[in-house]
Amino acid sequence: MRRSCCPVVTSFKVLLLLLCEVPPTDLSAVIPKDECGTRPLVDEITTGTRIIGGHDAQIGAWPWQVSLQVYRFGLGYSHVCGGSLINHNTVLTAAHCIRKWVDPEFWRAVIGMHHLFRHHAHTIKSRVRAIIVHADFNKVTFERDIALFKLMTSIKFNKFIQPICLPDRPLVITTETPCYISGWGNTKEKGRPRAILQEAQVDIIEQTKCNSLDWYAGAVYGDMVCAGFETGGVDSCQGDSGGPLMCYFPDYTRYYLVGITSFGFGCGKPKFPGIYIRTVTYKTWISTNGILYDKTTTVSIPCVLIFLSVGWATLHLVL
Repeated sequence: MRRSCCPVVTSFKVLLLLLCEVPPTDLSAVIPKDECGTRPLVDEITTGTRIIGGHDAQIGAWPWQVSLQVYRFGLGYSHVCGGSLINHNTVLTAAHCIRKWVDPEFWRAVIGMHHLFRHHAHTIKSRVRAIIVHADFNKVTFERDIALFKLMTSIKFNKFIQPICLPDRPLVITTETPCYISGWGNTKEKGRPRAILQEAQVDIIEQTKCNSLDWYAGAVYGDMVCAGFETGGVDSCQGDSGGPLMCYFPDYTRYYLVGITSFGFGCGKPKFPGIYIRTVTYKTWISTNGILYDKTTTVSIPCVLIFLSVGWATLHLVL
């Protein structure tokens, strides 16, 4: 006859379960809502002078900006795409950045960086544990152009490094809402990347207008947002992919990640603004995949060893 385990051992197992790390179970646990979207080194504004074209950002201006870099044999690491830090170990970026380099071993994330080739004391370089690409990413239409990088390092926040807030519901963006893009990409079409982080202010453009025949003619889908100017001149470009489209909301005194840099027809062309993946559309995907991955990896080695030991003790007690 099968014998049940003694109550003492069962209670001990329950206690160990409580002591072991429990992964988060909702978006608010994955995204630190009380510690996000602030720029400790920059005075915030509610409105400001329109930026006609990009310029150098000051050090610490966008503390969630990440450089995602690939290692090439004989050349070392080089910048490929941007990304946004959303919690202690997760970077949000574009799926199309991973087309050629699918193995996380080739990647690293650099956080708290201003100049691509001059790192500061606060700059953190982290290897990548895993890359999670949206399973339904469409390489032709760029729908669902979203991916998560899970980092080896647990990033400690400071004045130079902060996560950006993610909207858990659609936010009202008006003509008075200041929105920005940033990155190390090309400053003109077929140009060269800039070593210093660039920033520019952009307008959010109504989707119906963006989809009109003399604009994108229906190529902008529901999970996308247009940002830039009808006259062109301010835009993201090659090397900026995966980076943030962020807006400041005075009522919350925080920045929110409204979009992920995805694609565009050329760079800075009239009536062809940048297209960004609308992050609020993927709040469940971000939460589910961030939590699911952490759930499978957060049980620490000491915890596993304790369970093995308890299992061995239980085996002796029930025999």
